[in-house]
Amino acid sequence: MGSVSLFYVSYLLCLCLGFLCVVFVSYWNSTWRGGFAWDGGALQFNWHPVLMVTGLVVLYGNAAVLYRIPLTWGQNKRPWKLVHAGTLFLALLLTILGLCAVFNFHNAQNIPNLYSLHSWLGICTAALFTAQWVLGLAAFLLPCSPVAFRRLLKPVHVWMGSFIFMLSLASCISGINEKLFFSLKGSTNGTQPYSKLPPEAVFANSLGVLIIAFGLVVLRILSNQRWQRPEAEQGGMSEPLLGEDS
Repeated sequence: MGSVSLFYVSYLLCLCLGFLCVVFVSYWNSTWRGGFAWDGGALQFNWHPVLMVTGLVVLYGNAAVLYRIPLTWGQNKRPWKLVHAGTLFLALLLTILGLCAVFNFHNAQNIPNLYSLHSWLGICTAALFTAQWVLGLAAFLLPCSPVAFRRLLKPVHVWMGSFIFMLSLASCISGINEKLFFSLKGSTNGTQPYSKLPPEAVFANSLGVLIIAFGLVVLRILSNQRWQRPEAEQGGMSEPLLGEDS
């Protein structure tokens, strides 16, 4: 199988796994956790995993591999910059909404914020993501950005993108595990204990496996040197998206 064909097989797998992640996290919270609301109650919390998995993992991962699609290599890079930045901006908005959902729920229920390892990982991931997007906007999209600055920042931007994605995977996996420990307590709240692997635990654990599988496929695509956009086609790297046409 040729390199391009292997890429598209990997990319199709990436799309399918991402779609399954969104379906699984939505079904878990709508079926076993009671659905969704925005009233400060337990149903508001259910938005948190759905928004974080959708934004911080699935949309982020798909935005990261966008430049690796061979179909885009022979085209002007400027529109793909806009798609890349726009997809990441949507991911950032969903991440912020997911954080609002959990902080508002905690405050309404008098639950402390930012005390667990999951919360530390999550807030660091969100902060780094925000900084990465703002720096990317300033360096690669604004016409006032110096060419030397863009060239200097590009390898850092690429490396930080992969690092933030790995942090997002760790945040979501730890969050699923934490939620199951809190929710499946056995006799104290009428559920089977997590250690007995009730159907909800099996389903949520399967969601975690899907997230890891999605992450591995994305990282595999990003790490394959043969799937990098050819340098000859990267003339748009030194040109800001919002600059004036010559």
